[in-house]
Amino acid sequence: MNLVLLENKDFIDDVHIVLKGRRFKHLISVNKVMKNHRLVCGLLNDKIGMGLITKISNDFLEMEILLDNDPPKPLPLTLLLALPRPKMLKRIIENVTSLGVKKIYLINSWRVEKSFWQSPLLKEDQLRKYMILGLEQSRDTVLPEIYQKRFFTRFVNEELPGIIKNSLCVTAHPKALKICPSGVNKEIILAIGPEGGFIDIEVETLEKQGFFSYHIGQRILKVETAVTYLISRLYS
Repeated sequence: MNLVLLENKDFIDDVHIVLKGRRFKHLISVNKVMKNHRLVCGLLNDKIGMGLITKISNDFLEMEILLDNDPPKPLPLTLLLALPRPKMLKRIIENVTSLGVKKIYLINSWRVEKSFWQSPLLKEDQLRKYMILGLEQSRDTVLPEIYQKRFFTRFVNEELPGIIKNSLCVTAHPKALKICPSGVNKEIILAIGPEGGFIDIEVETLEKQGFFSYHIGQRILKVETAVTYLISRLYS
């Protein structure tokens, strides 16, 4: 745990907090904290600072908190992700949160299995759990926004035009003729399909809205690998 992520309910007064449960157990068993240790802390969707451990008992610890720094700047990227299988989605959400992505659209595609949309993982509290892990890893405090869009054509034609203004729009597609650019470092909308990629008509629908299709080389990567690789390449 690289950052102790706090919520308002943890505060017992203006500058003291009490931690129990998962965070407490992790700090004791993994971080091996002791009284008078200082830890990097942050308030959810707010400032970052330091905490001084003032007391440790068998099932909780207390800290004195000073939060006076802003969290890292968000990555200027919006991710359009064809809904992957649940186990893969867990890792992707945690990873892209760590990288600073703040807007994620989970979208449908012809190759997305219908059963994926019934997964308990898509409930808000479950998605939040993996976003929290990503924030703790990367010392960030700002939760991403995740939207679920089950109708591909309606979303692309009716909602996407208002989202993509003033952005470079990129579709990752293994059949594309051009390789993905690197070091773009500007506002980007990145669309990544399911295993096997978007079908041709979906690629064409995105292209009509101003998306450019790119491949990432001869190797065919798993979606979770491709997401991290593409983001790293675009902002190298």
